Amino acid sequence: MINPTSLGKLLLLTTAFYAPAVLAQAADASTPQTQAAQSDQAGADASGQDVEISAPGASGEANEIIVRGRYIPNPVRATSQVISVLSAEDIARTGEGDIAGALQRVTGLSVVGNGYVYVRGLGDRYSLALLNGSPLPSPEPLRRVVPLDIFPTNVLASTLVQKSYSVNYPGEFGGGVINLTTAALPEETFLTVGGSISGDTETTDQLGYTHYGSDSDWSGFDDGTRDIPQGLRDAMKAGATISENTTFSPQNLRDFAASLVNAPTTVVQRNKGIPANFSAEVTGGTSFDAGDARFGVIASFGYKNDWRTRDAIQQTGATNTVASDFRSVRTENRIVVNGLLGLGAEFGDHKIRWTSLYIRDTLKQTKLSSGFSLSVGDPDPSLPPQLIRQGTAWFERQLINTQLVGEFEFDDLSVDLRGGYANSQREAPYERNFSYAYDGDLDRYVNNLTATGQSGTISFSDLSEDVWSGAADLSYKLPTSRPITLSAGYAYMDTGRSAFRRDFAFRPANTLNTAIAQQRPDFLVSDFNIYTYDIRLVETSGLAGAAAYNADLEVHAGYAKVEAEVVPLVKLDLGVRYEKATQSVTLADLFNSGTVQQTPALKNDYWLPAATVTWNFADDMQLRLNASKTIARPQFRELAAQLYLDTESDRQFIGNPFLVDSELYNAEARYEYYFGSGERVSVAGFYKKIDKPIESVATIAGGFTLQTTFANAPEAQLYGGEIELVKYFPLDSFSTAPFFVSRRLVAIANYTYSKSEIKVKDGDQTILNDNRGFRPASEIFVDGSALTGQSKHLANLQIGLEDTDRLSQQTLLLTYASDRVTNRGPITGGVKQPDIVESPGVRLDFVAREGIELFGKELEIKAEVRNITGRGFKEFQKGEIVVLNNVYDIGTSFSLGASMKF
Repeated sequence: MINPTSLGKLLLLTTAFYAPAVLAQAADASTPQTQAAQSDQAGADASGQDVEISAPGASGEANEIIVRGRYIPNPVRATSQVISVLSAEDIARTGEGDIAGALQRVTGLSVVGNGYVYVRGLGDRYSLALLNGSPLPSPEPLRRVVPLDIFPTNVLASTLVQKSYSVNYPGEFGGGVINLTTAALPEETFLTVGGSISGDTETTDQLGYTHYGSDSDWSGFDDGTRDIPQGLRDAMKAGATISENTTFSPQNLRDFAASLVNAPTTVVQRNKGIPANFSAEVTGGTSFDAGDARFGVIASFGYKNDWRTRDAIQQTGATNTVASDFRSVRTENRIVVNGLLGLGAEFGDHKIRWTSLYIRDTLKQTKLSSGFSLSVGDPDPSLPPQLIRQGTAWFERQLINTQLVGEFEFDDLSVDLRGGYANSQREAPYERNFSYAYDGDLDRYVNNLTATGQSGTISFSDLSEDVWSGAADLSYKLPTSRPITLSAGYAYMDTGRSAFRRDFAFRPANTLNTAIAQQRPDFLVSDFNIYTYDIRLVETSGLAGAAAYNADLEVHAGYAKVEAEVVPLVKLDLGVRYEKATQSVTLADLFNSGTVQQTPALKNDYWLPAATVTWNFADDMQLRLNASKTIARPQFRELAAQLYLDTESDRQFIGNPFLVDSELYNAEARYEYYFGSGERVSVAGFYKKIDKPIESVATIAGGFTLQTTFANAPEAQLYGGEIELVKYFPLDSFSTAPFFVSRRLVAIANYTYSKSEIKVKDGDQTILNDNRGFRPASEIFVDGSALTGQSKHLANLQIGLEDTDRLSQQTLLLTYASDRVTNRGPITGGVKQPDIVESPGVRLDFVAREGIELFGKELEIKAEVRNITGRGFKEFQKGEIVVLNNVYDIGTSFSLGASMKF
């Protein structure tokens, strides 16, 4: 029995059983700032439990008031939205080193390229990534979204994926939102130290290539070797093209060429035994009481050094012709350094958390390729390869994020405040490329730096993006017989980006003699040759302003919503969001030409409604219905009418200033059955209609190089269904042997079917960045074709054994994704060619984790085997012939790691 003075609190508590969003421990998963709390409950009992609580009458007699409610501690069920939660244990079971790898195990999610997550087949433009509820900047010049492979799993406590829209999230919500949650206040003092070693059959102890670079490359930080020489740096600010003109003399251009660091950034070195990968990490934390308050600190540091070699076939072509064919061997050394510092305080029902995160992801790339291109001439199979190309590059990606979050509870009123600043950078100094052509008369490869197929270039690029954000959320629980919570909030975000890329070529004043043209690259552009044969550094950045731009996106948003039990066991989450945004991309007039054409700013405002109805029609079952309207804005680079070379795909991109926002109409129905502790099955169907979706459109540029631009298709529709199962099978019922008594079989499976169709009808128009203006959309898009990046079938299966008394897990993980279009087919000679298709196929992994006690401390040992079947990467076009755009073996990888908790 409870004291009658607590009856009001009891009634408030029982309303929370029906609307757990109002409690910190069972927070609505659609509330960004409280996900850490609800994620910690992911392993709780998922079955519905009737709760009966008695209270005496006011007179103290035996009269009782009976209050009943359904206690639903599992956040997947408790929230009013459609979510998936990856707890720290879920992430650990996958064994993945970064969160992108772990997310591809979630129903309906796939990872494309370097860590870009696709939700239900919709591209990364339709996904939103947040860190503790605050927006993140991107270090990638071609995207506004952040690649999730830069987030090591050791800095995250949980990850939530929400697929149904709720109005407290930003309106740019197409496929879903991914909220990464860092660790909060530690329950006890701890220190964990770990490390691992790994390798794969295609790279480790195999032939690869590298270049020296600088003395400190191993750390992921250049020691200054790749800094732009001061003279050249000053020249870049002079407001004139760096070529022979009234500003720069031939002597200046020779001096610029000679000032560049040569051999360390140029000479490609053969490595007959690429070393193994290794990593190390340290995580620690503590908490203490001071009066009525509790304070805590948590910190982590990680270092990873990986090697990867790709021996690829790279072709371009048309329906019946291969226009270029190269074998390209590329070795990449990737170094990731990360650190996290979090401070927290709890006093009463109030919480304050300050988190700072630092991630530096560096890639050192060395590439050799040989083959032919019809732009140089017809190939002769009896002769050596027509062309030999080499490239060296150093890419630095860096993310700094700091944020302050406050959660305050005042009886029926909750106030949540968030403020954050984030900066991302991408620097690519000393991107060097040299191309040599075979001379049949000399029986030698030559590079005179001027002839077709013969060249020497160097590029410098830099990107910096700042994101300032702030938000306030208010929730008030009405004192009514049925639980009703009113919520409102305001959010502000300002994203600013500046980027430049300056391209240069080594050009001799006169034709080089054949003896010099045969020299290796560092000799070819040595100081002696530069001054003896008048080799100059000449800028090739293109038209005025094409090499630099500034971009800004400012968003003001407000929302209001109500969560209520409209009838017994039926909950309604109804709200609307208003967003007003101004987005601009401004080309920088680097050369003071006065002729730069600016991209017009996009100024739009939207009312974005959303509603979710949840019906708990049985103790262990419920049905959800969701409908909403959302948007997708063009990304900065898609609007900038300038050329950019994406070195990862080796393709040129140019923006389209005529792009407009996309509007999405979403609907979903989901049935959920929670049949045991932590066990569930769910079945869902979904539909999306997209007005003016932005699609990638490829063309073949000069030299048979793939070039991509962007265009708004008239309309697209996406529909499908998904099913998910989580089931545990205790093994003690099969055997009483000690090995089986505490073990269970774990089965986690999900499958997503989705089909998308672009809709094109007579009279529909689109516009590209050319002089034609509007044209029939049917010239660019084919009615009924799939959206880029969308796989029709996605499936994941995890089968494993785990011990319920101690750490012991052995898990097989199978992932399947069907073919998907990565790029709309090139247009050559006015004829649309077949789409470029990727075939991900089946991947099988094995992860084993075992905990043992050593010297009185807890030691975890982890072993992994990835891509057991050796599935390779394949990107192709299929017309009258098959053109292999990018095909290479990935190999099978092996890893062994250990961590000890002190």
